[in-house]
Amino acid sequence: MKLFRDIGLLYKRGFVHALRIPVWIAVGVSTPLLYLALFTPLLKNLAGGPGFPSTDVLDLFLPGIIALMAFGSGTGAGFGVIFEIQSGFTERMQVTPASRFALLMGQILSSLTWFFIFTALITVVAIPFGFHLHLAGMLVSWVLLALLLIVFAAFSIALALITREISSLAAVMNGINLPILLLSGVLLPLTLAPSWMRVVAHFNPMYYVVEANRLLVTGQINEAQVGEAFLVMLPLTAAVLWWATGVFKRAVS
Repeated sequence: MKLFRDIGLLYKRGFVHALRIPVWIAVGVSTPLLYLALFTPLLKNLAGGPGFPSTDVLDLFLPGIIALMAFGSGTGAGFGVIFEIQSGFTERMQVTPASRFALLMGQILSSLTWFFIFTALITVVAIPFGFHLHLAGMLVSWVLLALLLIVFAAFSIALALITREISSLAAVMNGINLPILLLSGVLLPLTLAPSWMRVVAHFNPMYYVVEANRLLVTGQINEAQVGEAFLVMLPLTAAVLWWATGVFKRAVS
């Protein structure tokens, strides 16, 4: 089908373009490793304490870091679109018959592939240091993380097409970054938070993904939190993709 051919061509373009920026790849690999090396030791004395699960620190911390990587990969997608607007690529796309949905998904799938590569690397590195991997649970968690990345990537790309400048996009992304991350418990579990914060966290879709991810990587696939995460993320992904595709059609028409 033409749609899949268009997506494939645009996906290849985005993936190969990233290969030409070795600094970006190096940072993508090194940043989560630095989180593991510098933040994990701070949590060791908290394990088993009040509000902190009595589990291996890496089993608790790594799923949050992986969710953070998905969030970062998604929100960063819009900045690439800004550069394409400035270089004239987006303007040239106006005269092509390529599907606007394909233009959107080609970029998102490229980011998703690199996210999976980085996630696999960080997971392999963490296993010798005590991370307990459950393969089936990890595969299910990757589906949830893919939905999370798609939501924020589509939002970021659409916002880039609306603002068309880095400063405005950066202001919005920086504005939502802190509350979303703090209210999802990516670094510290929200069992340590006051009750009002735990209530507010339920309005943050990333919270459900982080909670489910911590269960999935240890093999707890049938827990209720996993089902809740999919119930939140599936309709949200569809809604954001629909909105972002509409923005793309109006911007590239």
